[in-house]
Amino acid sequence: MVVGTERISQVLESPSRPGVYKFMLTPKVAGPGTIQFDIQTSAGSSRIVVPEITVYKDKHDAQHEAAKAVATSSNGIAFIKEMSWKVNFSTVPCLDEPFGQVIRTMAQIQPSQGDERVITAKTSGIVAIPEAGLVDGKSVNTGQALFYIESGDMADNNLTVRYREAESNYNLTKKEYERKQELAKDRIVSESELLQAKANYEAADAVYNNLRKNFSAGRQSVTAPIGGFVKQLLVRNGEYVEAGQPIVAISQNRNLFIKAEIQPKYYPLLSNISTARFRMLNDDKVYTLDDLNGRLVSYGKSVETNSPLLPVVFQVDNTAEMLPGSFVEMYIRTRGEQSVITVPNVSLVEEMGNYFVYVQLTPEYFEKREVKIGQTDGVRTEILSGLNGQERVVAKGAVLVKLAQATGSLDAESGHAH
Repeated sequence: MVVGTERISQVLESPSRPGVYKFMLTPKVAGPGTIQFDIQTSAGSSRIVVPEITVYKDKHDAQHEAAKAVATSSNGIAFIKEMSWKVNFSTVPCLDEPFGQVIRTMAQIQPSQGDERVITAKTSGIVAIPEAGLVDGKSVNTGQALFYIESGDMADNNLTVRYREAESNYNLTKKEYERKQELAKDRIVSESELLQAKANYEAADAVYNNLRKNFSAGRQSVTAPIGGFVKQLLVRNGEYVEAGQPIVAISQNRNLFIKAEIQPKYYPLLSNISTARFRMLNDDKVYTLDDLNGRLVSYGKSVETNSPLLPVVFQVDNTAEMLPGSFVEMYIRTRGEQSVITVPNVSLVEEMGNYFVYVQLTPEYFEKREVKIGQTDGVRTEILSGLNGQERVVAKGAVLVKLAQATGSLDAESGHAH
């Protein structure tokens, strides 16, 4: 402790009780001063300086001034360290930061274009699903056979017949081309006839190899082009499908789009979007763009007659197990020029429509203070009045401090009597 030119110190090797060190310092002079804590641990050393303390000439004056300080606030709450260590408790400083305007809306989770693949039938026929079954949500691997498309005994557009025709035509054109190659050496056939034979052979080869690649044992095998899960099975076992018809959708669910539609009056703000927050409807946890490695993809620059809203699309990594098709509450935050005071949403306690925070006056003493709130981005809330940017407030555990206030009061005259 330093008061003027006087300096006194004390060294404690162990706590008086777990987590608490009790120092006994007797200053020689009164007046303003500072306290300095030098802490040494196996991890290193650190220093904490408490400035602007007041040292009184005797214990009576000190207790009297302490009682007056407590009595000036009827909202004082004692919350000792041992209590805070046993619960989820923390304090944070108020932030004086640019906040901008917040657009609050609902948004839908959608799969990204590169994260989903729709498989179409490459030939017409009857769908044959294996006995193991294929249902929505089933995991699949790249190249895994999903089901087959069989021609069976169909009279029209029979895949087996087409395959035999392609094979026969391939063999015929191949032999013709090889024969004319030999005749061309003796100039028995013209160059144009040789080129025509080559073209016929290459065309037949392309058709035959295409069918052979996708056709085996009298049926076409439908395989998964990507690993993931079956998002939607669009056909049933035994159903007839046409070539080009969508039959199954495979999704990886790794990257997602989050799409909101907002009113056109917000259009001037969209070019200044800085970040966004997302809250799942079945969960109180709020995710930021940074949490999900997200980014703004685009926003609408025109509206349609039948849908007079502007789309705003963000892309995120699905690290929060979001479900495509579900909805989230979104807070779109724009860049601001003026700084405002903000606190975490968990710091706010509501009573009868009024909002309060618990301001930390000393390490174990808090004041309940009413504040006027502004807009919120889902994580932090703007404070219009009641706080300044230099104060600390309770973040986690504000409700527990409220309960401590309700169950007991601080005795302003404790330890002091005239």
